[in-house]
Amino acid sequence: MSCLDKAMVLNNRQVGPELFVMELSSPAMAGKCRPGQFLHIKPGGTEDPLLRRPLSIYDVVAGSGRISLLYRIVGKGTGLLTGVKVNDYVDIMGPLGRGFALPDQPENILLIGGGVGIAPLLYLGRVLRERQCQVKVLCGAGTAGQLVAGDRFQGLGITFVPATMDGSAGVKGLVTDLFKSDDTLAGIDRVYTCGPEPMMAMVAQWAGAHNIWGEVSLEEHMACGVGACLGCARKLRNNDDGYVKVCKDGPVFNINEVELYKN
Repeated sequence: MSCLDKAMVLNNRQVGPELFVMELSSPAMAGKCRPGQFLHIKPGGTEDPLLRRPLSIYDVVAGSGRISLLYRIVGKGTGLLTGVKVNDYVDIMGPLGRGFALPDQPENILLIGGGVGIAPLLYLGRVLRERQCQVKVLCGAGTAGQLVAGDRFQGLGITFVPATMDGSAGVKGLVTDLFKSDDTLAGIDRVYTCGPEPMMAMVAQWAGAHNIWGEVSLEEHMACGVGACLGCARKLRNNDDGYVKVCKDGPVFNINEVELYKN
């Protein structure tokens, strides 16, 4: 059940090039959040921009009522968020969307994130560790400065394996290049991924070839966030007759449901 809240800002700091983490206090909402869901946040105190911005739930400490959001500056709305100060209040709606399906017993889990697509995977990793799962993260970025979540994953006892395009951290190249290592992928029971669609398409192809169950979190432009408009409508497969609304029917879908764009 989603709700509206005025959440107090506990922190809003830059963690990388055009990357920020905002930490909010919202005890009423924190206990309802599930990995893979998102919040719809009003970026300013005016009607410009009019629409809220959807931000993946980065992390939650439910007992303390703290919710963290990782965001990247991509336009006016997210630019306004960078000006929010400690002890300010922001208008949030949520938690929204369908989150990740979680295992009922301990499993070996692989998380694969690209760029800011790592955002919904941190809270997922926390919950999986609470369920005694063994978790490994493959994370791709352009440069080492964009690998902002590594310490947080490692603090949860999660193995963090980076890849950067410029070779400044980890393997030089794409995160999908890490698939070439049998040691990285041995014994995986399920995979969760979020990031650029060409990356997720390669993950889906690999998972299918190895008969591994998985889920993807789609990134789409959203308007209402609750399924009332058609701002995020898309076909899961090109030959589908109908459309889904990513904000309400997703953003998480089974990896076999979605035809992912490779370019």
